[in-house]
Amino acid sequence: MVEFREVRASYEAALPVLKGVGFTIEQGEFVAFAGTNGAGKSTTMRLVNGLLKPDAGQVLVDGVSTTELKTSHLARTVGFLFQNPDSQICCNTVREELMFGFKALGLAGKGAAFEDAQQAEERVDAMIREFGFNPDADPFLLNRGARQLLALASIVVLAPPVVVLDEPTTGLDYRECAKVMNIVRRMHEAGTTVLMVCHDMEVVADYAKRCIVMNDGRVVDDGPVFEVLRNRDTLARASLMPPQVVDVSLELARRVPGLAEGPVGRANTLEDMVEAVATVAEGGLA
Repeated sequence: MVEFREVRASYEAALPVLKGVGFTIEQGEFVAFAGTNGAGKSTTMRLVNGLLKPDAGQVLVDGVSTTELKTSHLARTVGFLFQNPDSQICCNTVREELMFGFKALGLAGKGAAFEDAQQAEERVDAMIREFGFNPDADPFLLNRGARQLLALASIVVLAPPVVVLDEPTTGLDYRECAKVMNIVRRMHEAGTTVLMVCHDMEVVADYAKRCIVMNDGRVVDDGPVFEVLRNRDTLARASLMPPQVVDVSLELARRVPGLAEGPVGRANTLEDMVEAVATVAEGGLA
């Protein structure tokens, strides 16, 4: 679905940002990208949807190099949520914002086929009901969380096969964060491939299935989320703090001989990890 082959990239021929990045993401995966600021995560996301082209190497989406595709064509496959919703919102009403993507793709408005336009209207109506939006509201007068939800809804309504999320929970409170991420989870469960840059390792642990860690423009670890988060070398190299339950399990593994090969070592989901720690607390190491 998405493949990077020894990709190098920079902005306006400045110092290199990506220095030979390679990975493959299969259809239906939920992959989180983690690392410090400047590691190259957001640059990687912009390469996926064609906002940036590689200096060297290849970025492939569905087996086709992004250098051979127009950004408008990629938009049919890859939906992109910017870190700041104000970089994405551009219309005067909520309804117009939700319709904007269809019009940009020629599926609504002047020149669109009746069937396409009718389906677009129906999907926008359904999205307004689901999110509880006021269709006539001015998007720029909504609060930060509501603007982020609207930006996300404008992608969800198009149902792209791939969704790229650049720090989707930045600036949100706990309730808003949970609402956004539960919508993302539902998209993933319906078959959408999700690529997510996220600084909140609790969110990564709660929702992602795989984690790619980047540092200084390179991939330094890639694997199941909890396998990566238990790797102290990776965490130190990328200046990452694991979720508390992982930190507890790592400390237990350090203090209790053999525990790393037991339930803590086998845990690869949040539920597994919580159960492993509970098992140890109850005195069982099998």
